[in-house]
Amino acid sequence: MDDSPLGSSLGPPLDPHQDAHHAPHDGAHPAHPAHHDDPGTAGGLLEAAPTVLVLALVLVAAAGYLLAVRRARRRNPAQGWSAWRTASFLGGLAVVAVALLPPLGPAAHTDFRGHMAQHMLIGMYAPPALVLAAPVTLALRALPPAGARRITSLLHSRFARLVAHPAAALVLSTGTLGLLYFTPLYDAAMGHPAGHWLMNAHFLASGCLFAYAVAGPDPAPGRPGVPARLVYLGVAIAAHALIAQAMYGGFFVHVHAPVDEVRQAAEIMYYAGDLAELLLAAALVATWRPERGRRRERPVSGSVRGGPGSGGVAVGRPASGRPVSGRPASG
Repeated sequence: MDDSPLGSSLGPPLDPHQDAHHAPHDGAHPAHPAHHDDPGTAGGLLEAAPTVLVLALVLVAAAGYLLAVRRARRRNPAQGWSAWRTASFLGGLAVVAVALLPPLGPAAHTDFRGHMAQHMLIGMYAPPALVLAAPVTLALRALPPAGARRITSLLHSRFARLVAHPAAALVLSTGTLGLLYFTPLYDAAMGHPAGHWLMNAHFLASGCLFAYAVAGPDPAPGRPGVPARLVYLGVAIAAHALIAQAMYGGFFVHVHAPVDEVRQAAEIMYYAGDLAELLLAAALVATWRPERGRRRERPVSGSVRGGPGSGGVAVGRPASGRPVSGRPASG
């Protein structure tokens, strides 16, 4: 009897010696299509190239963010920049590095459990940390006015409003998982090194997009209210759970890997995915700033609101007939 909540909801477990892919096939399949390098120095350099590239990209991203923080603080020393946001960005980059560098990075090529752990880190844990660092707001503060205007125009464009909507972000981040694991797409991607890196890039980009659409502190024109975003987050939680349960039971799975690996990967997706989405919900609640309604007062007869340089002072004659000057303007 399987004690896992996933197994209890999906019936008896599959044969541990059976391949997770139920389509007929000849011969034994490896966990993932292996990538063979030429022996010798050339093979060693090819194996080291991804590690060097990942380290370079992470260091460049960290340096760029820190440089932007320095410029923002110089432009407006009084406003400054939150050290928590800087720490959040650097922490998100550290999670990306852990997912892509040894030992987890190479293991994801040969073990489906390693792939799923990498997927969780890149697609669900790193994105909220990167998004909560408010990189768009930082860019608006650090760039010259012309650059800031271009970013603002992009945020207000029709394309940005469409892609940054929680519904579109949900389809790109969660909806594509069914296409990946229930069709031959996953095996095809793992058959080529470029396909594997493109898959990781999709996980990171779509995860950041969903975190931005749901709980991002950066400006997002057209973003729905908090109740609607909580609904989209709930749909994502339910979809992840259904995909993990189907994977655990072997329903529709199209992954050439031992059943034990697939089931354990499904458990990683089930539990780690729920935790990541609960953390995102907590971030949404923590960053929610409800707008306070402005108290409207009856305008005073004859009052004139001061212009720019007047300090917002109204001078006029109230209904009592007593002249009053220097009274602060209402609103």
